[in-house]
Amino acid sequence: MKNVKFEGILPALITPFCKDNKTVNEDSARKLIDLHINQGAAGFYILGGTGEGLVMVRTERERMCEIAVDHIKGRVPVINHIADMNMNEAVELAKHAEKSGCDAIAAVPPSFFYYSEDDMFDYYKKLADSVHIPLIIYYHPSAQKDMSAKLIARIFEIDNVTGVKWSSNNFFEMMKLKEMTHGEMNIINGPDELLISGLAAGADAGIGSTYNVMLPEFIKIYNYFKEGNMAKALKVQLKINKVIDLLIKSELIPAVKHTVTLMGIEAGEATFPMKQLDMAAKEQLSEGLQACGWPFSN
Repeated sequence: MKNVKFEGILPALITPFCKDNKTVNEDSARKLIDLHINQGAAGFYILGGTGEGLVMVRTERERMCEIAVDHIKGRVPVINHIADMNMNEAVELAKHAEKSGCDAIAAVPPSFFYYSEDDMFDYYKKLADSVHIPLIIYYHPSAQKDMSAKLIARIFEIDNVTGVKWSSNNFFEMMKLKEMTHGEMNIINGPDELLISGLAAGADAGIGSTYNVMLPEFIKIYNYFKEGNMAKALKVQLKINKVIDLLIKSELIPAVKHTVTLMGIEAGEATFPMKQLDMAAKEQLSEGLQACGWPFSN
């Protein structure tokens, strides 16, 4: 299983909601998946931070998983983020993901309480032992700042742990991790604004929030990098970073959802207490996007 590697550009899919702000909008989810597949998505990362999985009720998390797997029908891989504050819930979500047909599961480390390195190793071991599909570590400093390259390399020794979603700008540690695992660990870049940097540091793929609204541009960066054309890759990165900066300043997930709605797919609002953009904020965001040249012509 260690030879399972995800490559290319995979959107961290938003979860479109109905007007009740908690029920998955199935029609929009299917439309967005089709759009991204037609644009060239190499796979999907569902129910992570962008997908708001951690703040959704379990029934809707499972429903979104089932919708994605059913609609994608094996055309590209599906990675399902299954972490939960409750370990037993996380295990059940992992089992459901495997039963539903997901290609892999992912999880942030346990948070809030103090956990030692042994505790975090045991956490991933329990999750990995609950399924027979690959498990990807989701490293994000805001979730658990104490996950060093050394610890992640140790967790990689667990049989079906195959990779890490590296959502940190510490590429020094990423390069150390690549070396510690002899290039065998599937390292996936997380920071959208630093895709070119992550690839240069050894990442095999990219997963990101703003891929929902600029997927073709990220695919260009990836392809230019693979061709060895760093100048063109950097030019695209600098162009899209203007949009990323705008989305972050507007509060990322609500802004991405509004931008998806501007694309003609009703995404709904972000889960409370994240910002609910009022009409003035939405108009300001739309004007800012236009000033950045979005949507870009291909």
